[in-house]
Amino acid sequence: MNSKKYSGVLPAFYACYDGEGRVSPEGVRALTRYLIGKGVNGLYVGGSSGECIYQSVEERKLTLENVMAEAKGKVTIIAHVACNNTADSCELAAHAERLGVDAIASIPPIYFHLPPYSIAEYWNDISAAAPNTDFIIYNIPQLAGVALNVPLLQEMKKNPRVIGVKNSSMPTQDIQMWKDEGVIVFNGPDEQFISGLAMGADGGIGGTYAAMPELFLKVYALFQEGKMDQARQIQNEICRIIYKLCSTHGNMYAAIKAILAKRGVDCGSVRKPLTALADSDRAIVDACAAQIDAAIAQFCK
Repeated sequence: MNSKKYSGVLPAFYACYDGEGRVSPEGVRALTRYLIGKGVNGLYVGGSSGECIYQSVEERKLTLENVMAEAKGKVTIIAHVACNNTADSCELAAHAERLGVDAIASIPPIYFHLPPYSIAEYWNDISAAAPNTDFIIYNIPQLAGVALNVPLLQEMKKNPRVIGVKNSSMPTQDIQMWKDEGVIVFNGPDEQFISGLAMGADGGIGGTYAAMPELFLKVYALFQEGKMDQARQIQNEICRIIYKLCSTHGNMYAAIKAILAKRGVDCGSVRKPLTALADSDRAIVDACAAQIDAAIAQFCK
């Protein structure tokens, strides 16, 4: 297990659409180049930020194919492959392995609250479809409706491909529990990136990283250097920016994509039922972009 490969700052990749709302290969490639140019350690493709539950299997394949065309061999690529049925999830897993991703990831099945043995079977079936690829459990109980626990993780560790957890539950205590089981852990909630690192997370995967990768990279670097006061100062400013991003009428990802458009990266809008940016949101987007620029100028010299 290459823990260095699974560390650092990995932005969750955004869905990229053209003006007609179709997946844009050009947009996917542009965002990939942009983030690699910022020095991120990897990309997490096809997760919540990628609007995965609103995309078809073919659209998710198209996105990953274009990410890999730009990024393969340059940064770590983790492909989230879960669908709300096993067959489609296995199809995406096999496709990801053929493309040469570093790892696949999966949330548990959603809607029906399945018992742990059913969840384990679902994950193991997905892993079996990509037998040469590392597997990461995505724990996000507030959205999935079911939480990872130690007995379930211990059961999954019987599968030698299971190497880690992307932990998006809010209690940082969970990170310590998973680390005690000897797996790699990524912090999920962006607002507590530094807290997750302090609890032992190897790195972070987050939905706002791509809006301000410089700030998250600086927090990670300062943490590694033991400069906690400086790292905390930047984390606090990141939190203020996130609160502002969440204050729009439109979906947060619509606001983030508008900020990226200001950087010359066109990701389009969001897909319904997510709400697109409202005209009244433009001032908030401008304020967030200015706040990010000021923080980069202050902390990332």
